This record gives sequence, C-alpha cells and structure tokens, in this order.
Amino acid sequence: MVDSILLWNEVALEANRVSHTNGKNEETGPVLSARALAIVHLAMYDAYAGVSKDPNLPPYLDLSRLPSPGVGAKVDAAVAAAAYTTLLKLFPSQKSAFDLIFAEAGDISNAGHDFGVKVAEAILDDRKTDPGAGDDGYKPLLQRGKHRVDPDNPGQGFYAPFFGEKSKGFAITKRHKLAPPPLDNSDYLQALREVRVKGIAPELMGTLPENIDRRKRSIDETLIGIFWAYDGAAELGTPPRLYNQIVRRVAIAKKIHQPKTPACSLW
Repeated sequence: MVDSILLWNEVALEANRVSHTNGKNEETGPVLSARALAIVHLAMYDAYAGVSKDPNLPPYLDLSRLPSPGVGAKVDAAVAAAAYTTLLKLFPSQKSAFDLIFAEAGDISNAGHDFGVKVAEAILDDRKTDPGAGDDGYKPLLQRGKHRVDPDNPGQGFYAPFFGEKSKGFAITKRHKLAPPPLDNSDYLQALREVRVKGIAPELMGTLPENIDRRKRSIDETLIGIFWAYDGAAELGTPPRLYNQIVRRVAIAKKIHQPKTPACSLW
C-alpha cells in the first residue's frame, strides 16, 4: 500500500518542478515555492491529525472550528482530499495531472474526503493575506551597505522584497529586524571579503588580486555552491524541492525501520 503522505509529497514536488518549466508562473521562485509546499503539507498534516486523533500530533489550525470528520473517516481519504484541493488552488494549470492521481488515490465516498477538503480550505483561507512575489514599486536605497541593482542585469527587478515583512509566517512567533551592518569593523570587512572571493562568478575569478589567490574558491566549492543554489531551473524546480527530496529519503528510511510509524509524523 502506498503511503498517502509520501505519494502526495511526490506529487507536490513534481508540481514545483513543472511550475518552473511550463511558463505558467505559478508559485515560482524559492519564496513562493516554500510557501506552496508548506500549505500542501500542513493541509495533509492537519487532515491526518484530525482523522487519526493522535494525541502526539497537535494540529496546526484550530480544527474544532471545522465539522467532525464523521464516522468511518479514513486518513488516506482525508490526506488525498487535502493535498488535491490545495494543489489545485496553487497550481491550476496542472489540474489534469492532479485529476489522474486523485482518481487512483482519492476516495470521495469516504467521510474523510469532505473533512480533508474543509481542512484545505481553512489552510488556504489562513494564508489569503500573504503578499505575492512582485516588487510593488520597491526602490533600492542608495546608502552605503544597501542593495544595489546588478549592473550586469539592470532590468531583472526584485523578487518578493516585502514577503518577509508582510507575510504572517508559518512557525515564527516573533519578528526581528536586522541590526545595521558594522561597515568599518575589521571582522565584518574580513567576512565580507571572504564572501566576495567565495561567491564571485567563475568567469570573474581572474580579476581577484594575486594576494588573495590562496583564498579563491576551489573547484569543489564551486560545484557545491551550484548544487545547493540552483533556483527555478527548468526541469529542476527550486531548492525547497531539493530539501524535500532529502527529507523523503530520511522519512522512507525511518519508515522501513519503524513500519508502524506514519510518514505524516516525520514531516
């Protein structure tokens, strides 16, 4: 029997990949990708928690506001409905693919289905005030230490500059503002130089002064950086997809060694 959580996690990761390939611009970029995956997985989690009534799985939302799952509700039906409903809202262009999978894995005749839909709707409503990723007229400041427009890509714009400030977050309990950078502090300047040396574009590494050659990025460091930093590449998706693939391996390995542990509790 296929684990419902792992199945729909795989569907969500595929949706992320496709969204950065099909040109529809649905939940693209690292911020919206992370938000979308969080919504889908929280809906699955709350659907599972609400039906299973496992005391070790406290729900994310206050499920007492929702109708009871009903007699005979199954967790798989609830999870499938929650995942399908959120995915359809977030990635509407991929409806045909979701429909095919839901036709095999969903169960609209079970009481868990209606509960899963209600959970999904509640999660989506809870996130309705999140801002988009547009720059909304954002203008970079000209003061020292502030972000400057990339001279090689002056028209690229800005991605989600207000999201961290205006989104309600998922797990944060307190917001913090960054302190101004200690621009003239020797330790800060040393760290800044290291970032520049390690992060410089490969084709520009030859421009570094000879006296810091020994600190240049190695070939291995370049490969590692590219591996972890890809962002919205066609057929790949975004880093949150990669992180989820890693967690999948951990969850599957743990499930094999502890077959009675639901994958839901691993997310």
